Amino acid sequence: MSAFWTNRRVTVTGGAGFLGSYVLEKLEARGCRSVFVPLIEEYDLRKLVDIERMLADAEPDLIIHLAAVVGGIGGNMANPGRYFYDNLIMGVQLMEQARRAGVAKFVAIGTICCYPKFTPVPFKEEDLWNGYPEETNAPYGLAKKMLIVQAQANRQQYGQNAINVLPVNLYGPRDNFDPATSHVIPALIKKCVDANGSGAEEIVCWGDGTPTREFIYAADAAEGILLAAEHYNEPEPINIGSGMEIAIKDLVELIARLTGFTGTIRWDTSKPNGQPRRCLDTTKAERKFGFKAAMSFEEGLERTVDWYMREGR
Repeated sequence: MSAFWTNRRVTVTGGAGFLGSYVLEKLEARGCRSVFVPLIEEYDLRKLVDIERMLADAEPDLIIHLAAVVGGIGGNMANPGRYFYDNLIMGVQLMEQARRAGVAKFVAIGTICCYPKFTPVPFKEEDLWNGYPEETNAPYGLAKKMLIVQAQANRQQYGQNAINVLPVNLYGPRDNFDPATSHVIPALIKKCVDANGSGAEEIVCWGDGTPTREFIYAADAAEGILLAAEHYNEPEPINIGSGMEIAIKDLVELIARLTGFTGTIRWDTSKPNGQPRRCLDTTKAERKFGFKAAMSFEEGLERTVDWYMREGR
């Protein structure tokens, strides 16, 4: 338990979601007794009036803004306008109204999609502005990136304590397995499990398998976010990751093995690869507040597959 959290009134937007469920568990373990989760059915955070009502109802000391409209490559390509507008309008209005309401700290959760398409690997925070994001997810990435600008501008002009945390791609039990909006790991697990169930002899994967990605277990990401919320109070964004990197081809083969899929893996090269490489430099988070991911990648994948086989289908 941490004395920092004991008497704080914490609002977690997106607390009913995948990452939010882990943040709430860790807040409870830290002894946080006052946590408010605004559900979309009651508070549409794209609407100013709902944000104002939510702040009046919750009276938070600290906001962790996890809520986002997200998806994989397919979702980003199909909804660039929606992903840009919804994420931008939610974040910008919420941060500004939190400032006006006197909320002591605002923790904005960004994305690795903020980084330029050809960022040197591993991605360092100081490289964020050295190019344009990868095209398929640029609208989403830029919407989140504007919260970095807003937080820094507000800190400079008003003294608002707003920070930006940039997690790498998440995975784990309770992930979103809907093919229309899921990210690569749950999408691949579902493909392999469905193929096993139907007797299909092959699965089809997008691109050519050469891009690399880094992933972090959702419970580890939640730990990093709460450590940043407690200890980090600086204007520059900070990476949260695991420090690993795996080619998509190797990832597919690993998931096939863990799910027992023994058929053919066919690559549809008419579909986009996305960003060529993704891997974060996480030394700043370790140096500033002692964060280091704990879950090994294969064990985390095994737990995710096991959960999906038991409860996710």
